[in-house]
Amino acid sequence: MPLEFELCPGRKIGGYHGCFIIAEIGQNHQGDVEIAKEMTKKAKECGADCVKFQKSNLQQKFNLAALQRPYKSQHSFGVTYGEHKKKLELSEEDYIELKTYAEEIGIVFAASGMDETSVDFLDNLNVPFFKVGSGDTNNFPYLIHSAQKQKPLIISSGMQTMNTMKQVYSLIKPINKNICFLQCTSCYPTLPADVHLRIIQTYQKEFPDIPIGYSGHETGISISLAAVALGAKVLERHFTLDKTWKGSDHQASLEPAEFAQLVNQVRVVELALGSPEKHLLACEVPCYEKLGKTVVAVRDLSKGQVLTQEMLRIKVAEPKGWKAEKIHELIGRTLIRDIACDDSIKSQDIL
Repeated sequence: MPLEFELCPGRKIGGYHGCFIIAEIGQNHQGDVEIAKEMTKKAKECGADCVKFQKSNLQQKFNLAALQRPYKSQHSFGVTYGEHKKKLELSEEDYIELKTYAEEIGIVFAASGMDETSVDFLDNLNVPFFKVGSGDTNNFPYLIHSAQKQKPLIISSGMQTMNTMKQVYSLIKPINKNICFLQCTSCYPTLPADVHLRIIQTYQKEFPDIPIGYSGHETGISISLAAVALGAKVLERHFTLDKTWKGSDHQASLEPAEFAQLVNQVRVVELALGSPEKHLLACEVPCYEKLGKTVVAVRDLSKGQVLTQEMLRIKVAEPKGWKAEKIHELIGRTLIRDIACDDSIKSQDIL
């Protein structure tokens, strides 16, 4: 099966396609659709490929006790956790408005459906793909429900084990071939020692027929750039207009200037990754002409002599002659003309 697939119209991920960069707005909009629209506009200006939100049916995602749990955090928008989540939940009408706005300004609109009802809503809204948050990656009935919609799935792997990710792959791949795993650590913000970017390579080896990406919760952009250098084909970072706003995700988010820098540097890294084929580049020719090595004679050599290693040396020489890396091919060859000491040996000089 191919390592690439179309994530949304006209945009493939995997292979040698550019990294798909998601600005994870989540619930950083503070429950205000106008702020959400402003964030969408800013993400577009930063160069993000996609804005992503989080849609929940609170009664389906949480049980009653969880919704009634007192929530005294400094980030709380309500007395109980249910009140807090309700304040941050945009309506279905808001989502319709946001998707229309995103399409108008030319950025992909997506969301994590945090329960089956929300997945159904997003499917009807015709989002191009589904994003599975880390908290639902071991929710197998939910995964099956999502996979059966036959839209691409991007699946984060925070809080999961390798065994669970193997189960997810075995369960979902026969239903829906277009899946992508993201290495992720569910800690906000994540310390560098807890990121474990090498898992990207582990996933690439374990699941060679799907693209692998990275969802980061660290501060700064350097770790995300390293993820792209390791082959991440999807990059998701939380996005905010102000890190000081109330809300647990803002501190692990990037403000517009940082996000724009991230996008710019990702594209630089992609240019630098270039081709896997090693050869002399056109830009290297001037340096080669100046400093490239040639085989020369150690002493005066006569026509008819059979060359030995002791007769030869490698130097920067004028004119260019026999290539240094092929010196072994000269051993045992016969000269057809005299060669002066320190002169280049050329192909026309030997049998």
